[in-house]
Amino acid sequence: MTPAAQKSTQPRSSHTPELRAAARHFDRRRFLTVTGAAAALALATNLPAAGAAAAAPLDARKITENPFTLGVASGDPLPASVLLWTRLAPEPYQPDGGLPAQRVTVHWELAHDERFRRIVRRGTATAHPEFHHTVHVEVGHLAPGRVYHYRFRTGTWISETGRTRTAPGRGHLTTSTALTFAAVSCQRYDQGYYTAYRHLAHEDVDIVVHLGDYLYEYAVNSVGGARNYTDRVLPDLFNHETVTLEDYRLRYALYKTDPDLRAAHAAHPFVVTWDDHETENNYAGDNDEHDSPPEEFLLRRAAAYRAYWENQPLRRRQRPDGPDMRLYRRFTWGRLAQFDILDTRQYRDNQAQGDGWQIPGPESADPARSITGAAQERWLLDGWAGSDATWNVVPQQVTFSQRRNAVGENYKVAMDAWDGYRASRERILAGADAAGIENLMVLTGDVHVGYAFDIKRDFDDRSSPTVGTEIVATSVSSGGNGSDKPANWDTYMTANPHLRFYNGRRGYTTVTLGRKSARADFKALPYVTTTGAGISTVASFVTEAGRPGLTPV
Repeated sequence: MTPAAQKSTQPRSSHTPELRAAARHFDRRRFLTVTGAAAALALATNLPAAGAAAAAPLDARKITENPFTLGVASGDPLPASVLLWTRLAPEPYQPDGGLPAQRVTVHWELAHDERFRRIVRRGTATAHPEFHHTVHVEVGHLAPGRVYHYRFRTGTWISETGRTRTAPGRGHLTTSTALTFAAVSCQRYDQGYYTAYRHLAHEDVDIVVHLGDYLYEYAVNSVGGARNYTDRVLPDLFNHETVTLEDYRLRYALYKTDPDLRAAHAAHPFVVTWDDHETENNYAGDNDEHDSPPEEFLLRRAAAYRAYWENQPLRRRQRPDGPDMRLYRRFTWGRLAQFDILDTRQYRDNQAQGDGWQIPGPESADPARSITGAAQERWLLDGWAGSDATWNVVPQQVTFSQRRNAVGENYKVAMDAWDGYRASRERILAGADAAGIENLMVLTGDVHVGYAFDIKRDFDDRSSPTVGTEIVATSVSSGGNGSDKPANWDTYMTANPHLRFYNGRRGYTTVTLGRKSARADFKALPYVTTTGAGISTVASFVTEAGRPGLTPV
């Protein structure tokens, strides 16, 4: 969301009339079904209907420019499988990527070594124009807990080499080793360089967890905003808000041409979830921030979700159907950790009390309201009931812990965060308690600062027991350079005694999970509006297994 959960004042895209024209072809009842929205998306973007003949093949030898301009990526590691991704785009800033509407055969290889002398698996995949020539390869029959190297080839072109890994299997107790992951979020292109990713590419981590706002819908001008390019001019097609499928696809191309982001993707497998800006600021379910008719917004949401899946290392089961995409999912790291990745955007009720920062009231406390939706909430609680992992980690989007903006009783809280859905948070905490979850760790992005919270069973009772830890990863670039102590630092630290750390610089957080304890290291950059910044660890905390609560180290 934008700082302080304020509504965007940026102008709507000139493409909005196209959405309205497409939406008019469908009555509300039909549009609010998956089939109707998928059909509307096809109408608006000239995608082939289901069952249409596949595009003709293209001889890859006719591709005369490097098609791997957006790099490679991997994600969602399982004990016997990894997901490999790339996209063919010789001209990434063109709507068609520089390729005709024809399918292209892409060869892939997976090896034990980066010189590809010991090949483990190889095969071919098809880059379809319907999916913007993206490739998602699910490689199976692999050994658990192993590092692999991969690459793609089409025609005479060979991609850069990526490094990935499988997760340990259930039979691995993972007591002699640890899991180290990085948590990142919020990478608005026009507010700074991705220097954090340059450093992260050299970190010794097993996975990177992206907590949302991978892409922003806002316009990017010819000099890249705060990047203030002097050696290039960005095309005008980026200088409006994203609304259509073409808009979102092009914006991903802009972001993914950044060399530091490409390096991080090539170095580590990513586990991703979205927040709001991959679609539109502060949207909630089928409600956008402009109070547009739902049938119009759902068409935009369908376009955003399709472009998100196309451009992320996600498996086939996550592929969207119209405006619906099952992004919440679970994976384990041996018996050391269970990750339950949430989606707090797609299924939530609209923000209470008009959104923004408000004094808590009956609407924000209404037990009928949910930030996850009933089905996802049941899925999470049922998953905890069956968990035997030492650590139960919940990557999600918005601040989970209570966050008061003033000392005393006249305080406000953010209606877009879990504070605006108090009953929903209470059900989650009660479910963790009922399941006997001793080592709960919530991962959060969204707010462009680093926080460390002790999660209290009752935030309004200062003597209430601590039942978990919340690690809030600061932004990669969103918000510009930031500061070590934002203007509200003293107020927040006093008003929220369960808040153990607060820093407003850009960067990321690394977390190491072991059998007996977990350690979080908050890493920050002094600036992002120019290149070349170093990175430093500004705070570290440990929490012991079976004894929730953060201790500084």
